[in-house]
Amino acid sequence: MIIKNICCIGAGYVGGPTMSVIAQKCPDIQVTVVDLNEQRIAAWNDDDLDKLPIYEPGLATVVKEARGRNLFFSTNVEKAIDKADMIFISVNTPTKTYGVGKGMAADLKYIELCARQIAKVAKDNKIIVEKSTLPVRTAEALKRILDNTGNGVRFDILSNPEFLAEGTAIRDLQNADRVLIGGEATQEGQKAVNALSEIYAQWLPKERILTTSVWSSELSKLTANAFLAQRVSSINAMSELCEVTEADVNEVAKAVGSDSRIGSKFLKASVGFGGSCFQKDILNLVYIAQSYGLQEVADYWEQVIIMNDHQKRRFAKKIVETLFNTVSGKKITLLGWAFKKDTNDTRESASIYVTDYLVSEQADITVYDPKVDGQKVLVDLDYLNTRPAEENQERVTIAQNPYEACKGAHAVAIMTEWDEFSSYDWRKIYDSMLKPAFVFDGRGILNNQLLEEIGFQVYTIGKG
Repeated sequence: MIIKNICCIGAGYVGGPTMSVIAQKCPDIQVTVVDLNEQRIAAWNDDDLDKLPIYEPGLATVVKEARGRNLFFSTNVEKAIDKADMIFISVNTPTKTYGVGKGMAADLKYIELCARQIAKVAKDNKIIVEKSTLPVRTAEALKRILDNTGNGVRFDILSNPEFLAEGTAIRDLQNADRVLIGGEATQEGQKAVNALSEIYAQWLPKERILTTSVWSSELSKLTANAFLAQRVSSINAMSELCEVTEADVNEVAKAVGSDSRIGSKFLKASVGFGGSCFQKDILNLVYIAQSYGLQEVADYWEQVIIMNDHQKRRFAKKIVETLFNTVSGKKITLLGWAFKKDTNDTRESASIYVTDYLVSEQADITVYDPKVDGQKVLVDLDYLNTRPAEENQERVTIAQNPYEACKGAHAVAIMTEWDEFSSYDWRKIYDSMLKPAFVFDGRGILNNQLLEEIGFQVYTIGKG
């Protein structure tokens, strides 16, 4: 089975970069990324590559090479579905905010809408690829919708979860340590698996392409994110113990990570993990376990989220306690709003929750992030629905320059590990701040000794 036309429904953080790399590496395949969001598609098609809707190192170069040759972005969903041999579904699967499973289960309404649109349009056989992160056995629901509302054509469902880290997504795609493809054990199902495998094999060694059942593939994605988040919460739990025992969490992490059975990755203490996947996927895993009556399993994984929420609250409380138990009317500058460096994604960023806590204490917050639009900051805060939007606008200021952001501040908090933050002229920042001048390093990226020599009073997570 030779694939000549690919359609991807969803031009977000997964669909856009993934399809761009497939188009770059497979110039003989026409790749069309479709989305109903006209503004987003316009940004993908903008001649100014700095205006791409997603900031990801290396992405602009890939788009420049493939766009217009065999990579296209469009709002004409039905045309792209009709032409495609293979259709990737890469739409959002947010946590439900209503009904059964509220606050935990994945909301699959967009997945179902995609399935119904594909069934309505398709006139010939299609391979459907789940690219969104989905609960185990979602493929079964997709199959039932497609087979019962379609035009009598055959649909083969594959699970092909993404394992991308934002900030390194292009590198992760171009040199993936593994690609996972789940399919049915039938003859037709294996033909579909082989067709997708051959696409990835055009630039990746075949031994890195793993094939499983659909159910194992779906569950593997949730499990991978749960394990990674678990490591973050584990080291963050130890960071609090380090502080009260005057140990250094970085030294503990190095000692523990040197054990080859454990390894050093994801053992960096911080103000907490964010992003679109970890919390959403763990809550989904908790809900699935509860649905099957596995309450102890659910409780185990829920504790990862509880620890993460505690770390964010603890950091915010530390700021209040250190500033003489009141931040009312005090200017506190947050450096970083993205949930991690090298991305403009702010979903579940620790900055949102720390800011919400401090605004509730009547602090005046100034935010600077090199890649996040100021309007996005206010949108993120308003989404919490903690207070009227007018109050957020009154209390939160967006700065375009880091030095202006810090001028007149009582304290500066490092919320995102942007490399540029450690290279700032901290003497200049100190001179512009009110005294005593406090720095709260929520990512452990600054030179404590240097800051203290300048005159700062410094708090770093995990250091006593």
